[in-house]
Amino acid sequence: MMSESIAIVWHRRDLRLKDNAAAYHALKNHERVLPIFIFDKNILDQLPEKADRRVTFIHREISRIKKELEEMDSSLKIFYSSPEKAFEQLLNSYNIEAVYTNRDYEPYARQRDSEIEKLLKEKGIAFHSFKDQCIFEKDEVLKKDGGWYSVFTPYSRVWKDLLQDSDLKPYPNEKYFGHYLKSKVLPEISLEEMGFEEKSDHIPDADLPKKIIENYHNTRDLPAEQGTTRMSVHLRFGIVSIRQLAKKGLELNEKWLNELIWRDFYMMILWYNPHVVKSAFRPKYDAIPWRNNEKEFEAWQKGETGYPLVDAGMRELNETGFMHNRVRMVTASFLCKHLLIDWRWGEQYFADKLLDFELSSNNGGWQWAAGTGCDAAPYFRVFNPSSQAKKFDPQSKYIKKWVPEIWEGDYVSPIVEHKMARARALKTYKSVLG
Repeated sequence: MMSESIAIVWHRRDLRLKDNAAAYHALKNHERVLPIFIFDKNILDQLPEKADRRVTFIHREISRIKKELEEMDSSLKIFYSSPEKAFEQLLNSYNIEAVYTNRDYEPYARQRDSEIEKLLKEKGIAFHSFKDQCIFEKDEVLKKDGGWYSVFTPYSRVWKDLLQDSDLKPYPNEKYFGHYLKSKVLPEISLEEMGFEEKSDHIPDADLPKKIIENYHNTRDLPAEQGTTRMSVHLRFGIVSIRQLAKKGLELNEKWLNELIWRDFYMMILWYNPHVVKSAFRPKYDAIPWRNNEKEFEAWQKGETGYPLVDAGMRELNETGFMHNRVRMVTASFLCKHLLIDWRWGEQYFADKLLDFELSSNNGGWQWAAGTGCDAAPYFRVFNPSSQAKKFDPQSKYIKKWVPEIWEGDYVSPIVEHKMARARALKTYKSVLG
């Protein structure tokens, strides 16, 4: 193998062969391209449960890609190790000209890529990275003075002004599929070998529902309806191209397109403000004296707060790995404002449970709800879970599905009284912020 000169395309959050920036450039510039995927121990070892839908989902999609490559007489080289050890093995097995990959903007990913790039550079091997998981990245949407936007609305206006047809044009990878390295079938790694159990329930379909996009502005806030596309998990792992989705949004519904712009926005915020992973976007909010009552946190986790919409959302999350976006805002606000529990506790719980977990969006959403983030709702805005339920689940269809004991007369009493909790939250925030 060492005599063969090859290029590597390293798949991470881009689990598809078509319309893939890094794969396109690798295939276009090299005649022997080996695709690889690393089940990263640095990430997997941190997961709290061994029956994790996300790991099952990734494993399923990796198997699909591998089969697609084998139909072209190629294969996918799969590792279960740290990225550094995987590349050490590759360097011992192949004569590598260059490595191609798509950029990831999370702090761990940036550190990982920096270390791999350094390792390769020492061997004289080029490391090429490309924009692929967002439409505009890093410093592409800026103010006239060169600063970055901390408020979504002006950011979104500039985002739309900058958008060109070329930004949505798919990469024609298929033209160069013949450049994948001809290979025997390479070994697959089972979930069991990595110490995980299969958990494939509640994983949504990858089909893009046109009718839902068209009617999104009418149904997006109704948790009892099939009113959202459920594409977030497929976007999170790159099963579908962001260019394909943004094009559909542009053609069919601006409200839905705005959700994709929010995703770019939060990625940009994380890029410029990596401190948000552990601290408030606005540092003065780190002084809030959270109550952090562990029994109340446990009741919130279990969906036993006595507030039906909050409890329905938490039970849906625990059961399926999904929670409707409107309900995410209500449950997050309740934890931070009604219970005065640190938003980081809730953020971590969502990170552990959500099938579509994405650091930048999860962090941005939690800091928005807590009033600590960029473009934040003012701290004195406190969602009333009861009025939210009446407005967005007027017939209680969603609540009846997840909290049936309300109608059986066996429901827990509210953990806290709304009026008192609101006043307490305002007093607590005001004591710090003035």
